[in-house]
Amino acid sequence: MTDCGCEKAKTDLEEFLHNELDATESADIREHLAGCADCESEHHVGRVLTDAVQRACKEKAPEDLRDHVLASLRAIQSTT
Repeated sequence: MTDCGCEKAKTDLEEFLHNELDATESADIREHLAGCADCESEHHVGRVLTDAVQRACKEKAPEDLRDHVLASLRAIQSTT
């Protein structure tokens, strides 16, 4: 494996976070992150954001809020 460098690591970080790289590219990114505090910090931020978005997508709005939003949308649609 060859250290991929910061530019490559940062370019491929999104795909790395979503496990979209092949095994060799992933290993290169992991190796780079292990030795580069700046890129590891970006990876950490990306991981935290990805986890937060995934959790938010699993949550449902309270029933009364959903009803209110739908009623508001219907009211807007009926005036156009």
